[in-house]
Amino acid sequence: MTSRRTVTKKELVLRIAEKTQQKQTITRDIIQLFIDEVIDELARGNRLELRDFGVFEVKVRKARKARNPKTGAEVRVPEKRVVTIKPGKKMKEEINRHAEAQMAAELAASAAAVRGAVAPAPIPVHADVDDSDDDEDDEDDF
Repeated sequence: MTSRRTVTKKELVLRIAEKTQQKQTITRDIIQLFIDEVIDELARGNRLELRDFGVFEVKVRKARKARNPKTGAEVRVPEKRVVTIKPGKKMKEEINRHAEAQMAAELAASAAAVRGAVAPAPIPVHADVDDSDDDEDDEDDF
């Protein structure tokens, strides 16, 4: 299994600035404004739908009784609000497609190891998705 890594906002800014040929400072400011707007909407209790990405909602987790694992003492956990995300169709498909390609590469590597051969390099998976088959209006995709 391959290891996961943490991708930072700075790295995303660098990638997007390069792809859009925009200055990093402008890209960073736009990304931060977007994040701030998402947070503001959720703080107001609104539901946020980003087509193909997902739906963000704030849900209330009821107060409950729990136990301190060290002492076994009963503890009251107060009601709190949590943000949930239901992944969109494109996100689910892309994650599953990547996971399947990764699993196939790992199987090939383990099979090659059993035979004593050198495993081929994994084939990179790119998100080249054609949106032309989308039945909905493009103006609604934002």
